[in-house]
Amino acid sequence: MGVLMFLVIGAISGWLAGKIWKGAGFGLVGNIVVGILGGMVGGWLAGRLGIGGGGIAWRILISAGGAWVLLFIISLIKRG
Repeated sequence: MGVLMFLVIGAISGWLAGKIWKGAGFGLVGNIVVGILGGMVGGWLAGRLGIGGGGIAWRILISAGGAWVLLFIISLIKRG
């Protein structure tokens, strides 16, 4: 059940980040990948900033924030 929840949170956060970042998503699989990687980035950033939370909504927000940062970095690389 943990892996399924991880994938669902990744998909939701990747989709949310895609909507925030100029409305562009990567499809279901791409959103899951961006969301999972974003979850890692967001979790790392949240740990460095000393902010924490517990619920699913908090995890989705942290993952979406990390995915947004990841999309920002990808856009900088694509421009360069």
